[in-house]
Amino acid sequence: MNSTREAQTEENQQGGEVSVVLSGCAKDDAGTVFDVLRAAFATDRASADVPQDVTGKRPTVWTATVDVTEERVVSGTVRLGATVTVDVQGGYWAVERLRHSLAGAFAVQVVGTVSGDQEEEVRLRLANKQPATP
Repeated sequence: MNSTREAQTEENQQGGEVSVVLSGCAKDDAGTVFDVLRAAFATDRASADVPQDVTGKRPTVWTATVDVTEERVVSGTVRLGATVTVDVQGGYWAVERLRHSLAGAFAVQVVGTVSGDQEEEVRLRLANKQPATP
């Protein structure tokens, strides 16, 4: 029994990186999403690395790599100016852990998935959580 648990732990730690891609949203909303990810996990985006607008007609894309092996507790919801579409790619366990963590701050809807042998790509739609009704 311990060997199975050890194998699962090893698999989870090896597949702990998730690629996160945001596009088609305001830079402030992208910054909010990255702030939540940085609070919950280790990421390659420093806090000073804030999304910037780019001039021109091409779409702006912001990316980060998130290591979900060590999750920190994130409390409270945050506000977005509009819904944000996020594409995440990584191992099944890692993607699910990232999705679950985002659900602590946002209303998260899975809008598409592509499954592979070892990894999956998931498109998420993030929105503001609705206040609880008494």
